[in-house]
Amino acid sequence: MTRKLHLPDTTAVNEAADDGRRFAPSAGRNAAPILELLLQHAPETGKALEIASGTGQHIRAFAEALPRLTWQPTDLAEQNLVSIRTWSEGTPNLLPPILMNAAQPWAGEHGPVDLLITVNLLHLISDPEMRAIIEQAGRAVAPGGLWFLYGPFRRETGFASDGDAAFHASLQSQEAEIGYKDVTAVTSALNAAGFDQVETVEMPASNLTFLARKAPTPRPV
Repeated sequence: MTRKLHLPDTTAVNEAADDGRRFAPSAGRNAAPILELLLQHAPETGKALEIASGTGQHIRAFAEALPRLTWQPTDLAEQNLVSIRTWSEGTPNLLPPILMNAAQPWAGEHGPVDLLITVNLLHLISDPEMRAIIEQAGRAVAPGGLWFLYGPFRRETGFASDGDAAFHASLQSQEAEIGYKDVTAVTSALNAAGFDQVETVEMPASNLTFLARKAPTPRPV
């Protein structure tokens, strides 16, 4: 998960401002629909962790909208931590970002969490990395907790648009092991990791959100 890819303008990140804050136009566009769905399903209280917080734009918006959750941003790229930290300023329920490779073991150190959120990551990593992240997520999310997993995916019927097919081809031309993941494969891996309630929700720009929930701990009889 250390690759540097040439991404289209829709996913590009602008240069950092003087204070280190970075801005991704795509994050600015998709924050509102993501947040709208998140507000319907997220727990009101507890611990939330974001995998691959990127610029920090999303988690700032999430933390402001859900102030009773304590939010932990993470990212693999050390240069992103400055931007995340700057976006986090003035948001008391938003913790300092931590450096984390989500494809390596992390659940024991950073779990349990009541809400896990991941935006636009799986198409940028390999299948083994995806399976490793899902396995760790299954360990980290508490019983009854939710993984909110957003991004572009390949449906059972194929790509949702010509643009998706072109983007997938562009990614694979740079690294053959990455690209769009199949919805059925992701659902199967989620089920195997202990997420027994998995729902997919259509989002703008041909994206999908997986709402993957762990079963609550049975009450004593």
